[in-house]
Amino acid sequence: MSNPATALPAILTDGYARFRSDRYARDLETYRALADGQAPPVMVISCCDSRVDPAAIFDAAPGELFVVRNVANLVPPCDPGGDDSGTGAAIEFAVEHLGVGAIVVMGHSGCGGIRAYVESRGSAPAEPGFIGKWISTVRGAEAHLPADAPKQGPGLQEAFEYASILNSLDNLLTFPFVRQAVEDGRLTLHGAHFSIAGGMLHMLDPATGTATVLK
Repeated sequence: MSNPATALPAILTDGYARFRSDRYARDLETYRALADGQAPPVMVISCCDSRVDPAAIFDAAPGELFVVRNVANLVPPCDPGGDDSGTGAAIEFAVEHLGVGAIVVMGHSGCGGIRAYVESRGSAPAEPGFIGKWISTVRGAEAHLPADAPKQGPGLQEAFEYASILNSLDNLLTFPFVRQAVEDGRLTLHGAHFSIAGGMLHMLDPATGTATVLK
């Protein structure tokens, strides 16, 4: 019977070796301190796309970000009895138990989850499946599309990427503990969109929907 460790892809075993000799050795005291608990100041809700790593984009050290990743960086409306308990549980833990001071919903260019919604828009419901049911949350983004949004093509895709971030920010406020923390001044909510090719981060104004490049 083969050793499970040797059965891992080389990209993992080689990377782990580099981690042990480089980053872990460099941040040894940080890791030892974190063994007693975490207190990240920021939560990031990001897409699980392999090209978009919040820790890399924000050059974050261990313990600085509490990250939840899902297809298309979606936050469904608060529904404790619903099917999506994972994202809600992460949000509750971050706000109620870790006391994060900020939540950032970060989308990105060329999002496959958003593309799946745009391509199925207006068509008959597909056969039941995990992806179709999950991305139905994007439907709420329709209300955030600007009046001059393109009707098709890459422009419509990008418009939906931004609109979906705004929709998720709205949905965050349906969680009573999030709304209370915001009203008390203990928590701020932010929207961001990362351009993979350009390496640029656009910040969204939830009130106006406008985006500005973070310098």
